[in-house]
Amino acid sequence: MAQAAGGGKAAEGSQEEQKYLKDLNHWLPITSSRSANWSSSAYHNVTAMVGAGVLGLPYAMSELGWGPGVTIMVLSWVITLYTLWQLVEMHEVVPGKRFDRYHELGQHAFGEKLGLWVVVPQQLMVEVGVNIVYMVTGGKSLQKAVYTFSPGAPQIRTTYFIMFFGVIHFFLSHLPSFNSLTMVSAGAALMSLSYSTIAWAACLHKGVQPDVKYTPRASTSAGRVFQFFAALGDVSFAFAGHNVVLEIQAGLPSTPEKPSKKPMWKGVVIAYLIVALCYFPVSMLGYWVFGNKVEDNILISLEKPAWLVGIANLCVVVHVMGSYQVFAVPVFDMAETFLVKNMNFKPTKFLRIVTRTSYVVYNYVFGLNAALTMFLAITFPFFGGLLSFFGGFAFAPTSYYVSQIYHLCFLPMIDTANANKSLLSLLLQLPCIIWLAICKPKKFGSTWFANWIFIVLGVLLMTLAPIGALRGIILQAKDYKFYS
Repeated sequence: MAQAAGGGKAAEGSQEEQKYLKDLNHWLPITSSRSANWSSSAYHNVTAMVGAGVLGLPYAMSELGWGPGVTIMVLSWVITLYTLWQLVEMHEVVPGKRFDRYHELGQHAFGEKLGLWVVVPQQLMVEVGVNIVYMVTGGKSLQKAVYTFSPGAPQIRTTYFIMFFGVIHFFLSHLPSFNSLTMVSAGAALMSLSYSTIAWAACLHKGVQPDVKYTPRASTSAGRVFQFFAALGDVSFAFAGHNVVLEIQAGLPSTPEKPSKKPMWKGVVIAYLIVALCYFPVSMLGYWVFGNKVEDNILISLEKPAWLVGIANLCVVVHVMGSYQVFAVPVFDMAETFLVKNMNFKPTKFLRIVTRTSYVVYNYVFGLNAALTMFLAITFPFFGGLLSFFGGFAFAPTSYYVSQIYHLCFLPMIDTANANKSLLSLLLQLPCIIWLAICKPKKFGSTWFANWIFIVLGVLLMTLAPIGALRGIILQAKDYKFYS
């Protein structure tokens, strides 16, 4: 009887815990609403993917050259579409369970504690990196638009435009859930398509410049090598929407008969077609027109027609507002989860207001917030260098090869739970190789071969791109006056 009573209490406790987690998920921004559809998936994915990175692609092409540039662009499109497909498939790979957050998938693959350390630091670096770069982009684009429409307006420092753009997020940050951002993402997606179209159409209208050259930008061999590395980071940044894919899919309804992966994948395919329509014309036409003299933001190179360039810059401002929020919501979700589950705060509207306001104002909870990114963006407004650095250091792992590790190792482990402990003990040493060796996918099969190539490329990208980017930032910083 005592055992029965103990079992009853355990069951009751388990039920209470399940109810608590269910209520918490109903409150958290990622899982509070599951009413999205394929169009929401398309909007969010376009907003997350097509952003500031597209403006730097002609510059990346000028550092890569025609042959390597086109090859790397096509490979990046194919590889990231493939890895995104893997993430979509793994969202509900365990029957009856949904991995609504990137770190939940990591925890299931690598263990509760180690999974957090493997995924969360990279995910936060990506999201904070987006915030920094988009703060710079939003401020500079706003400044460009103002002075394009009003050439005689009093000169105001770039610092203030970046600050003004940052203030907008004090208000947008209080939207309650991911799905409440749907219309914001729809507008942002439309703007991204608009300014990309304006950029390549204006390039086509301008025509090839009389003194255009397609020779390397740098005059020395070392310079050309470092610029090539930095360009890899630029391209990686442009294809960096994977970090919010599982969170986007969490907003879709799902049943055994109609799993969420079907509408999600439909939205992803449409989004990637839009990505192709934006990226390839902008990168190639921008390089074709300006050659090695193209700026790291193609809209800066385009000066006429002035009204069209001004509109394009306003489109950029509107788009990065939405994109900033798409990447910020997972951080809100992490912060609010931490406060409720670890700090024992009650999940109230007041807590949400305080948390999100603190996210914008202070370096709080998971830190590295919008206020800090505003400071960093104002202090170091090096658009091209930041794209390369964050693209290589943080975006490459989560977009190019982390999902490969999950796919190769996590899927075979579903029925081999006892292997988890031995795998985790080896994870910190050589994760990719050891996981491949223990999970034993069919050697030299198409999946084994393709994933190994992507892992190697991703590791090289993560290693080389930040080196070139840091060199570029150092060179730009020599002539930069802080807060000018």
